[in-house]
Amino acid sequence: MQIGIDVTAALTQGGGIGRYTRELVQALAAVDTQNSYRLFSARPPVNLPVPEPLPKSPNFSYQPAPLDERWLYRLWYRLRLPLPVQWVTGQLDLFHSPDFVLPPVNGRIPTLLTVHDLSFVHFPHVFPARLVSYLNQVVPWSIGRATHILADSEATRQDLLTIWQVPPEKVTVLYSGVHERFRPVEDVGVITAVRQKYQLQNWPYILSVGTLQPRKNYQMLIRAFAPLADKVPHHLVISGGKGWLYDEMLGEVARQGLTGRVHFIGFVDDADLPTLYSAADLFVFPSLYEGFGLPLLEAMGCGTAVLTSNSSSLPEVAGTAAQQLSPQDEAAWTKSMHNLLVDDDFRHQLVQAGLVQAQQFSWHDSAQKLLKIYQHLVRC
Repeated sequence: MQIGIDVTAALTQGGGIGRYTRELVQALAAVDTQNSYRLFSARPPVNLPVPEPLPKSPNFSYQPAPLDERWLYRLWYRLRLPLPVQWVTGQLDLFHSPDFVLPPVNGRIPTLLTVHDLSFVHFPHVFPARLVSYLNQVVPWSIGRATHILADSEATRQDLLTIWQVPPEKVTVLYSGVHERFRPVEDVGVITAVRQKYQLQNWPYILSVGTLQPRKNYQMLIRAFAPLADKVPHHLVISGGKGWLYDEMLGEVARQGLTGRVHFIGFVDDADLPTLYSAADLFVFPSLYEGFGLPLLEAMGCGTAVLTSNSSSLPEVAGTAAQQLSPQDEAAWTKSMHNLLVDDDFRHQLVQAGLVQAQQFSWHDSAQKLLKIYQHLVRC
């Protein structure tokens, strides 16, 4: 098979869908040496968010378009010009777009579209209005044209079925995996180096990971952390690049009198994440809505106790290995963070359960399942 995959997100986004695309393509390269993969992207930025994001296997080739992402989106999704992706990739038997939108293709080849979540439908107020308008136009349009759809979780699959009445047989759940590098880091020298790199001193800390945007619910987390500041020595560390509408969450730190106790450390290099998770006493994930919630499993894999919201896909991912709370119940978050920090036995129970839970999710298994989907679509 000649399989085309859009890897634009892998080259332009450090976390989120960029991480998903990189991990999935690398896993495909590990499990499939027979088929030919033609990786395509919009013209990438000069400075990539991560080094060597694409596989170097001989059956994988990469060809960027001569236009950047902004222009391709204008041509394909605003003007809807029928300029096929094969203009860049050459002949294909199947094309997979792992980032919500499907470009035009030439001929009747099967197409596969990944829809990660419908957060812009559930919570439009936490996104820029123009982005919501755009997504509400192009995502349903892409879904209607796709041969088949992948959803990150059963929660996302059910959203597609109920909100947009997508036929059940058209949507398959493909879980993300946990890379093997997410294991407990115990080397003191490595931990010290990462602490110094992100200016974390020797503080004990609570960690949260995710792009700075309102959906991540960091303002609630900061308010919930405020009553703990006089009870525990911990700092709150939030890792993630700046997304949108984040000024209010940054201002919340000053309003709560937490300057010097809450730290936004920006995007963390992939290689440093296992150490950052491992050195934390607690990982918290108060998100209002997630299509999957990969940081939960990464933290669990590193031996860190997890406290998460009970919304959308997160109970599906966490199972019984994390304490779960309503993302709206600020007082409960304060109480649970305190209990987990002072109750070593309870925290240890979650750590052990988390290590087991993380092992249930494998990029190798995801790639094997995806390959079977490719084969089925081409045969049909």
